[in-house]
Amino acid sequence: MDKEEKKEKREKIPRQKMPEQDPRVRVRNFDEVPLGYSAETALLEAKRCIMCKKPGCIAGCPVDIDIPAFVKLIAEGDFMGAARKLKETNVLPAVCGRVCPQEDQCEKVCILGKKGDPVAIGRLERFAADFERQSGQISIPDKAPSTGKRIAVVGAGPAGLTIAGDLVKMGHEVTIFEALHKSGGVLIYGIPEFRLPKAIVDAEVNYMEKLGVKVVTNFPVGRLKTVDDLFADGFHAVFLGVGAGAPVFMNIPGENFSGIYSANEYLTRSNLMKAYAFPEYDTPIAIGKNVCVIGGGNVAMDSVRTALRLGAENAYIVYRRTEKEMPARIEEVHHAQEEGVQFKLLTNPIEYLGTEKGWVKGMVCQQMELGEPDESGRRRPVPMKGSEFVIECDTVVVAIGTMANPVLQATTPGLNVNKWGYIVINEETGETSRKGVYAGGDIVTGSATVILAMGAGRKAASAIHQYVMSL
Repeated sequence: MDKEEKKEKREKIPRQKMPEQDPRVRVRNFDEVPLGYSAETALLEAKRCIMCKKPGCIAGCPVDIDIPAFVKLIAEGDFMGAARKLKETNVLPAVCGRVCPQEDQCEKVCILGKKGDPVAIGRLERFAADFERQSGQISIPDKAPSTGKRIAVVGAGPAGLTIAGDLVKMGHEVTIFEALHKSGGVLIYGIPEFRLPKAIVDAEVNYMEKLGVKVVTNFPVGRLKTVDDLFADGFHAVFLGVGAGAPVFMNIPGENFSGIYSANEYLTRSNLMKAYAFPEYDTPIAIGKNVCVIGGGNVAMDSVRTALRLGAENAYIVYRRTEKEMPARIEEVHHAQEEGVQFKLLTNPIEYLGTEKGWVKGMVCQQMELGEPDESGRRRPVPMKGSEFVIECDTVVVAIGTMANPVLQATTPGLNVNKWGYIVINEETGETSRKGVYAGGDIVTGSATVILAMGAGRKAASAIHQYVMSL
């Protein structure tokens, strides 16, 4: 069979569906929703790749994975080889295979997507990473000889873990300082178990430690020690990857009623502190019957789907635009709809109502209509006069974004920040205004995706390597 015939045959293979838990079953548990490809399904999906001469998928990946190479290895049945290929540029493949917005990145530019469905790159990445982990044969790549240079990484989230993995392979001594008692950042406290099992995150962090990265938890830099203290301790460079974990509220009347959470607190209680397993884990959380989640991003979807699993009879997404403008992944919105989440679109809260005992009992909302586009390119929601109505609720989760925690910036003299408190950097290198100090991830961009934070970590790793080797 010639190449053209093979190509045509591959193009006729339909995109393989991901098996999932039944919505009626999964809404009562916190187990992972997508079940993963079998080896047979992964082989078939990988064979859909036509191995184009100029693959756009690599350029579409923020961490530069050689996508055609790892997909080809799967198609050849070399699953362990595919996992090793992934790890050449990605230290968190099992995470990325689950939470990356592939539809807006690598799969978006897949040539097959022009006429049909793109190759399921994310699902294949998850398969290869899971196969290696489940085999128990975790491969540790070769490292460069020791350089004698020491680098401190502040924050064990996606950016911090990525840069640590890259730098340790370059021969540097790397120590991560994490404020919480577990590593993973948003992966461990923000994303629910049903979307990203914590055992997966733990396994990826363990891999980092096997590479030689030292992880110190319960160590908030800016409190126990400052950036200047780290330099005094002998570190040659410092990377700041602390995320943007401070909550944002709407500043509307009644916001201090009990039962109103920031998404940060709500998800941290449920995920990191395992409130969903109460009383096995002694973490209280309000289990409302009528729960309103304000927002339309992935964090809002995570919160509302968590509320359902905790026992909500009615779980609402309250969003001021339409479904088309929602920043959440299409898959997450689809899963929420399957599970019975009710969408109150073109709806904006303007006041909370409370009981005599100070608990929220309702939310006054305004109906909106879309006007002209704003700076984000999305049409601006405009209130409709006289359209006020009340949604009865006993729990509210505000998921409209986050902002920078000011502790680190306040204790690091000479560190330039913008008007929102985010650290100002050279976007090509991650360099800050302080010599030897680099930054990346949400503390620079504001709330963004896991993979973009990882991409920032990779860029900064190259720059830090050049910097410390010049000292």
